[in-house]
Amino acid sequence: MKKDLPVNIVENISIAVVLESESPEQKSWNVYLVNEKEVPLRNVFVTSKGYGTQEEKDVKTTTLRHFLGDIAASSSIRIEAIDQQVFGLTNEYWLSYYIEDTIYDKKYIFLPESIVDENLSKIPLVNKPGVLIGGNS
Repeated sequence: MKKDLPVNIVENISIAVVLESESPEQKSWNVYLVNEKEVPLRNVFVTSKGYGTQEEKDVKTTTLRHFLGDIAASSSIRIEAIDQQVFGLTNEYWLSYYIEDTIYDKKYIFLPESIVDENLSKIPLVNKPGVLIGGNS
């Protein structure tokens, strides 16, 4: 049955963990959806969760669900704030959306300790430093 479904490839859509602001005391981070497509996305839905091991104990965060509605072509939208304390976990974002009458979905995974200063780059359409996953399929 699953083999009978069409393969709908997700391209030019990314998830980014973005450094919003920084002071000597703390850094403020947000997660963004970046739509670099020339078409809008409809009924955008994202779930997020973290999991892994900290101090030799299994840790799971609450699964959060975000309905973002419609996202314009060539734009970005904030999904959620993210705490630096979960950067040591695997952070997973599952995206689903429609283009016209076709549904697409993709899982984006930030591995533990991948959100670090050495991996920061300028995020397209957000124009702030961050760590980006996605883009072309």
